Amino acid sequence: MIELLDKKHNRKDFDCGKELLNDYLKTQAGQDVKRKLSACFVLADSETNIIQGYYTLSNSSIPLSSFSVQIQNKLPKSYKAIPATLLGRLAIDKNQQGNGIGKILLIDALKRSYSIANEIGSFAVVVDPIDDEAKRFYQKYDFIELPDSKKMFIATQTLKELFN
Repeated sequence: MIELLDKKHNRKDFDCGKELLNDYLKTQAGQDVKRKLSACFVLADSETNIIQGYYTLSNSSIPLSSFSVQIQNKLPKSYKAIPATLLGRLAIDKNQQGNGIGKILLIDALKRSYSIANEIGSFAVVVDPIDDEAKRFYQKYDFIELPDSKKMFIATQTLKELFN
């Protein structure tokens, strides 16, 4: 079951192979949750509470100028930044990689983001892939690269088509 990070979850043994993501979970995620800077969702073993994977969500925005001209023409010019949901981190423990957990967590994050977008404004879910491997992962799920950055997004309208 995917749930909010809690003190019961065993973070100390988590290792996804990327120190930045390991350190975040072990040292900062709990504080970010308390401060309402992000929400951290984990998939953990129900008996041992060992975390198999996690992702974070928070509010964000994308500068209007970051979108392609085609998309900019569909959005109001009065907005300098377009509201979005940031899927800030997504990581799978090395012992679980290749088992489809990344896909499960991504779908959960997108469903949750879509549900939230029905209550607050969010044009898209945006990610900032940590490396080329992460970029390829998001490309498989139709995320679109923003022309002026390494960030990628999937429109809430696309999520509506997927989940309705």
